[in-house]
Amino acid sequence: MIIVSYDISDDKLRTKFSKFLKRFGRMLQYSVYEINNSKRILDIVMVEIHDRFEPKFSQSDSVMIFQLSESCEITRFGYAKNEEYDMIIIT
Repeated sequence: MIIVSYDISDDKLRTKFSKFLKRFGRMLQYSVYEINNSKRILDIVMVEIHDRFEPKFSQSDSVMIFQLSESCEITRFGYAKNEEYDMIIIT
């Protein structure tokens, strides 16, 4: 699983980036997506961001990708507690 957080200043590019991420995962908060899929899909997402979007970023734009492992713990507060679900990781 990866968590993608982004801050993109250009409205059109930000919209395209958000639509791109929606194809693979779900929005957790504005500009934060969770992608829980196969290694192949995760690799595709990483390459697409690097090759397709990064060349268009301005100096103020940023994307952070957090790669979560089986030992990661997620603690939720507020409404996010309702989104909690069991996750099984098979390696």
